Amino acid sequence: MEKKTNCCPKWNSALWLEILIILLILHGTSTEITCRSCPVASTGLVRELWMKFVMNESVTVLKEVDGRSYGDAGRYRAAGVATPRLRHQPDRVDRSRLTRDGETLRSNNQVADLIKDSQYYGHGGAYRTRGRRSSDHGRVGRPESGNRVTRSELRWSDEERRAAGATEDELQFHSSTFALSGDSSHNQAMVHWSGQNSSVILMLTKLFDFNLNSVTESSLWRSTDYGATYQKLNDKFGAKTVLSYLYVSPNNKRKIMLLTDTEVENSLLVSSDEGATYQRYRLNFYILSLLFHPEQEDWILAYSHEQKLYSSVEFGRRWQLVHERVNPNRFYWSKMGLDKELGLIHLETIISQRQALYVTCKLQNCTDANKGKPFPGYIDPNSLVVQDEYVFVQVSTTGKPIYYVSAKRDVFTPMKLPKYTFPKDLHVISTDENRVVAAIQEWNQNETYNLYVSDTSGVYYTLALENVVSSMGPDGNVMVDLYEVAGIKGMFLANKKTDQQVKTHVTYNRGRDWRLLQAPSKDVQGNTIHCIPPYCSLHLHLHVSANPYTSGNIVSRDSAPGIIVASGSFGSELTTSNVSVYITSDAGNSWRQIFNEEYAVLYLDQGGALVAIRHTPHPIRHLWLSFDEGRQWNKYSFTNTPLFVDGVLGDPGEETLIMTIFGHISHRSEWQLIKIDFRSIFNRQCTEADYKTWHLHNQEEPCLMGVKRIFKKLKPTSRCVMGKLDLVSVSSGPCDCTEADFECDYGFERWTNGKCTPAFWFHQSAMSRNCTTGMTFLNSTGYRKVVSNNCTAGVIVEYTAKREHCSMQPPKGLHLVTSEGTLSAELGTNVTFLIFLEQGDVARTSITLDFGDGHALTYSNLSSIENGIKHIYSNAGIYRVTAVGNNILGTETAVLYLHIICHLESIHLSAPFVTVKNKEVNLSVILWPSQVGTVTYTWWIGNTTKPIITLEASVTCTFSQEGISTVTVQVSAGNTILQERKAICVHEYFQSHLLSFSSNLDDHNPDVPEWRLDVSRVIKNSLIQATAVKGDHLLVTVLPGLPTTAEFFLLLDPQLIEGQQKKKHAHLNQVSEMIQRALYQNLVQFTLRPGVQVTVYVAHQSTAPLMESNNNHSTSAILMLLSIVVVGLAVFVIYKFKR
Repeated sequence: MEKKTNCCPKWNSALWLEILIILLILHGTSTEITCRSCPVASTGLVRELWMKFVMNESVTVLKEVDGRSYGDAGRYRAAGVATPRLRHQPDRVDRSRLTRDGETLRSNNQVADLIKDSQYYGHGGAYRTRGRRSSDHGRVGRPESGNRVTRSELRWSDEERRAAGATEDELQFHSSTFALSGDSSHNQAMVHWSGQNSSVILMLTKLFDFNLNSVTESSLWRSTDYGATYQKLNDKFGAKTVLSYLYVSPNNKRKIMLLTDTEVENSLLVSSDEGATYQRYRLNFYILSLLFHPEQEDWILAYSHEQKLYSSVEFGRRWQLVHERVNPNRFYWSKMGLDKELGLIHLETIISQRQALYVTCKLQNCTDANKGKPFPGYIDPNSLVVQDEYVFVQVSTTGKPIYYVSAKRDVFTPMKLPKYTFPKDLHVISTDENRVVAAIQEWNQNETYNLYVSDTSGVYYTLALENVVSSMGPDGNVMVDLYEVAGIKGMFLANKKTDQQVKTHVTYNRGRDWRLLQAPSKDVQGNTIHCIPPYCSLHLHLHVSANPYTSGNIVSRDSAPGIIVASGSFGSELTTSNVSVYITSDAGNSWRQIFNEEYAVLYLDQGGALVAIRHTPHPIRHLWLSFDEGRQWNKYSFTNTPLFVDGVLGDPGEETLIMTIFGHISHRSEWQLIKIDFRSIFNRQCTEADYKTWHLHNQEEPCLMGVKRIFKKLKPTSRCVMGKLDLVSVSSGPCDCTEADFECDYGFERWTNGKCTPAFWFHQSAMSRNCTTGMTFLNSTGYRKVVSNNCTAGVIVEYTAKREHCSMQPPKGLHLVTSEGTLSAELGTNVTFLIFLEQGDVARTSITLDFGDGHALTYSNLSSIENGIKHIYSNAGIYRVTAVGNNILGTETAVLYLHIICHLESIHLSAPFVTVKNKEVNLSVILWPSQVGTVTYTWWIGNTTKPIITLEASVTCTFSQEGISTVTVQVSAGNTILQERKAICVHEYFQSHLLSFSSNLDDHNPDVPEWRLDVSRVIKNSLIQATAVKGDHLLVTVLPGLPTTAEFFLLLDPQLIEGQQKKKHAHLNQVSEMIQRALYQNLVQFTLRPGVQVTVYVAHQSTAPLMESNNNHSTSAILMLLSIVVVGLAVFVIYKFKR
């Protein structure tokens, strides 16, 4: 008994321990609590996890630094730019720029295209360091204190409970898990699934060392069964090969390109069979970014770190240099139907820090002879945008930017914004359907932008919406809160700031009218919501957040028109707290709350089903599926072991029912790839009986963009596979035109009564400035039909511009500018003058252009000088250029003062080496070349710090103190500033004499100041040796020019007593005679170099052999002269009287 009694407690303890372990394993929250105690990686060992999803035509980059999330995110078709001017074309590197070595080099539509064209979900771990599972990863507006686990984390949320419904048993589907063994240390991944019925998935995992800033390890995995199993392909490349990037041809998804890390080798691996086999090709340049051709699958442009652009027509197998000094991201492929040649490239070349050039050239023959210059002049750097049928450039003159646009590759025309719109910043948002949408930050805006829309020419712009919210992206690019809804033509969502409150507005006619969103009538629990506009409405986050824990997901699909899923809140304004997920099935007319926490929602089977995965920093094992557009959600388990989800990859075409979830069990585990096959859930293929019709409307108004549209959608009770059926739009019919189909034309503004009225600054007669007498023009009624609006009849005649006959008008508003937009030009270069006329008959207005140099040209009309008038000036200077427009009704004149400058090469300051105290001295500057245009001289004389600025090349001054005084002059000509400085000796008494030399010295005289200074010192030493004159009594200077001459100065002995002038004169004469005797006897010689003996001679007496500042030194001479004059006069008078 005692033995049995002693044994029972041990077995009981073991039994209870087993039960406790089983409960912990079964309980979903145990993993979350345990993981919060996981060791946190140190700062030096932070593991940044980047997921790059290559889906359909997109690659995205997600990253985290020290536990904080960052990424390349943008609003759909928002104005995101790498430069603060104009947005880039979105077709770079599968419509995206890839990040390399920490530098983002992508199109700003990267995330937008990704969301629009493919399934994507960025969840918890995809952005986080695997070792960090603390609460600082919580969502904005939902802070967690310490490591406290909220109730919703430990138990089902209301959505989970509601989704499960009355069925306790979870629905099941087929799933399989594959671990990428050996890659547990890899912290980056790139995944590609082309879809299009392909079962191949490629995954490149990498270990990026942030201390070395390079990839140190990599693995390439390939699956041929939709992700059920993967094969490691490292053996095909070699043990030392490290792969850094994965590229896919957007036109042929079977063509794969792998880039090796340049720290080991610089080469490309090319595959044409979806990564089954590869060929290696060496590179002699470093690839920074790629741009694939939109139609030719083998044509690629590559940009290097040396600002060089290369091309390949063999999918990277061979490369050819296209052009050097190209600005990054400013190169574009030609477009068929617009450009003359298929292989044409548009690019922006660097001229200087402030100037660039827009050129076009052939793909394989980009020589100077084959280059085109569509814009006649220089443009601002990083301003070229070629998008669809439009080309944009920017030119800044006197600090004010002028934006030019070319439609259908026609001539460039300045963009016409409302007169008092002064842009601080301008971004082109979209150019689809033959019109431009631009976001402009005006002079009085700081955090918001105004939306402007153009006519089909892209020239005339009208205001569509004011004060749209903007933010700065992670790369410094501007992100505007504007979202174009997929599948519904003309529908946009925008966040507008009004009275410091951000509200979401919707338009169904491309910005002509905007209204607030109606909030749901009930919340997710079924409670009534009292929210009445305009005081309360629904507000949505219109961007894809870089941080997965912040709100901001919004998604719509062309394949599921009318269905929009977004995160947001209701109330008086948009907030980041109390964020929920909302859905609309009728294109924004009514909304339903589907989750009161943040979820990512993906479309399945052409939108026939929706998949939701919860945003959480904890491991999960469930997802939710809805077959009735989010009204009812079914809970599914995709794994037995909870998983930290890093990302989800779905079929880019939404045609299959397979997706892959990427994640990890712990921060030290390998990548876990879970393939989910939803096909077992669906019973059959959909038939016509499974669909119902849906009429698109805006608050019961069925006519949108001039048509009535009817769509088909699945019935809520149908659980079937839609497949590839084209069920987007069933039918449509035109509507009669109403005032709502027209927006205000350029120069008109919509008043509170809804009418378009001319703005105070607008003169309607100016719109006919290109009108030619005898022809006709369209006279605006103040309205223009919204672009892509298809209404007919109705009020179309009343609102459409009227065609009228052109009448003769006097010329008015004549403008004369240079093509570069500057007021200066280099001598000898072609100066192109552009002449614009705001009003008048351009065909019957003659133009006379006087260049101001005696030459003038006259043209019969403006049409013949659209490309400008060229002229070359032969001399530097300032020219008054005058343009005169004249017809029988009047004359108009424009004047431009043009500075023709020549590069200033050198200057010489002409100043005496020695001068007399208190006597005026002339200082002058000699320029080389002598004529360089407008020159400014700045003088510093003596010890003064206040400069004297003159336009003349000479000044006069006096020196009041004996000793050494300095003179400094700066000469400014154009962008060149040169300086010279000289020292002047100031004395009361001195004598000077000129010296000449034997002719052999001229052969070695380079005539530079340094040589003259050195030879002067040699001559002085020779004079001292030949005459024993003290060095402090003698100064020598070699004069500029040839033949070589010099001047020596004899200074007074400072030991002589002041006032003894005779002694001073005698002393100077004695020393002078002694030196001259030595010179006459050829005793002064020096050796310039071995074999070159130079003899110094006396030239001629200086005009002022004796200089002194005392005016009384010659009194006796003057008296003697006066006596002689008096005696002469007396003799003359006596002679006259005697006669």
